[in-house]
Amino acid sequence: MMVAVLTDSTASIPANLIRGLGIEIVSYYIHRGSETLRDMVDVQPGEFAAWLKTASRLPTTANPSPGDYLVGLKNLTKRAGGMEIVALTMTSKGSGAYQSCLTAVNMLAEQMPKLRCEVVDTLQVGMSHGWAAVEAARLAAAGAKFDQVVQRAREVAQQGMMIQTADTLRYLYMGGRIGKAQHLVASALKIKPIISMQEGVIVALGTARGQLRAYRRIVDLIVRKVEAAGKRRIKAAFTHVAAPERVEQLRAMVAERVECEEVLVSELSSALAVHSGPGTVGVSFFPI
Repeated sequence: MMVAVLTDSTASIPANLIRGLGIEIVSYYIHRGSETLRDMVDVQPGEFAAWLKTASRLPTTANPSPGDYLVGLKNLTKRAGGMEIVALTMTSKGSGAYQSCLTAVNMLAEQMPKLRCEVVDTLQVGMSHGWAAVEAARLAAAGAKFDQVVQRAREVAQQGMMIQTADTLRYLYMGGRIGKAQHLVASALKIKPIISMQEGVIVALGTARGQLRAYRRIVDLIVRKVEAAGKRRIKAAFTHVAAPERVEQLRAMVAERVECEEVLVSELSSALAVHSGPGTVGVSFFPI
């Protein structure tokens, strides 16, 4: 009996890995006017980014409900034919998904007393969350036991780091996260914010004047993280919002300084892209 893995759409995992590893994905919701769209189901990142470029108002997002997670868990018990599931959520400090998933697991456990399910709060977002799910699913596919899969998920989440830069502060301004004056000054000076996650909370690592300087700063931060861990290589996932050329530029710059054992490229989930906007580029990695 193979351990099954479940996570949500904000993990931004490439579709081929989702299919190949049999990862069950539960969608976040995007409320756009009178429409309610399921992330990665009703709307794909490319089309959403194209719409976002001309939007006068930002849509809102909502995490999956306990009922959504219950459906996903039941799908796995039927599809995988097993009663051992590792469920991973993005940081509980930025979403109610973790609590929704816990509630769903408790509901299903009443119906299936033999169910064994561990809910892992990755305290990460994007592919730093996604990497934990991918590595857990790979270990499960290799025949690892439940506790080993859980441990791997937690290790990768703890070791991982996400660094991202937005092309513009327009979407942070539209979302009410910065003031108009700050937005105007940053736009005039071409200031690019650089953000990351620390203990499950989004933090600012600084700013850079211009795109190239922002990418250089990101590379420096990666090198520092790898050296601090006493490692030499990384597994890296480069994510973007309608910016394939820019993400390739960042990938090449990272490769010049750090040995990458594995490289993934994916579009950032629309439920996350709404907060940073088109042109956003980032990297999620962990030292190995």
